[in-house]
Amino acid sequence: MVVAVLVAMGVHGLVTEKGFGWPVVGQYFASTQVLNGLLVTIELTVIAMAIGVVGGIILAVMRMSPNPLVGGVSWLYIWFFRGTPLLVQLLFWFNLAALFPRLGLGVPFGPQFVSGSANSFITAFVAAILGLGLNEAAYMAEIVRAGFLSVDEGQTEAAHALGMSRMQTMRRVVLPQAMRVIIPPTGNETISMLKNTSLVSVLAVSDLLYAVQLIYSRNYQTVPLLIVASLWYLIMTTVLTIGQYYVERHYSRGSARRLPPTFLGRLRENLVTIRRPLPAVPRGEWR
Repeated sequence: MVVAVLVAMGVHGLVTEKGFGWPVVGQYFASTQVLNGLLVTIELTVIAMAIGVVGGIILAVMRMSPNPLVGGVSWLYIWFFRGTPLLVQLLFWFNLAALFPRLGLGVPFGPQFVSGSANSFITAFVAAILGLGLNEAAYMAEIVRAGFLSVDEGQTEAAHALGMSRMQTMRRVVLPQAMRVIIPPTGNETISMLKNTSLVSVLAVSDLLYAVQLIYSRNYQTVPLLIVASLWYLIMTTVLTIGQYYVERHYSRGSARRLPPTFLGRLRENLVTIRRPLPAVPRGEWR
């Protein structure tokens, strides 16, 4: 009853408080400027996570290498990018031209084939991609490494004894089992990446948050526009959460005799449980 009363008070405050500005929320929720910012946010998330996953796999393999130089370079990368704030890294990439005014591609310590101004190469969008993607690679490296280490070494040795190559062993034996460990934290990292894209607003990248900031800088409806951004973030994280659930369910095959129920199946079971009458308890058995 206490929880029900608190929930009712919260809903009543959301509906009746004029400061939330629900008419303004409805007006700008699907506006062109907000939807364009939403597309930029999704684009940043997809590209940065792709860089993070690929870079994380490479760094994880390097970290597990018996070569001390290769393993040391991977450890140093992970140590640096996990030890400095993401916002600082974004600002660093955005101001890279102050350190290297010109960037070039060519032979190391030799002639350059292509060169140009750093400002023309490292735009605000590129700086956002580099900052988000390279930072994510450091975290994904540890996630992938944990997944590889979760597979018993005896299975790798058995696969080699059957004549499988290292690539076949990784693809058919190690990776399917490691995915059960890799997928849940990777889903969490994807959701965190979606929310971390809001930091690129400091670089004037026209993402979702920057789009609503431009709008409320003109009409001074700060709270309603922030609610618009929050609702879109909630919608996207909900979609990602559902997708993560089904991916985890797919890779859990073989580890359990019965797959976990889907969202609809779980909802159906709960409804049946609610409708089912409680068994009658004899009066003499009450305690």
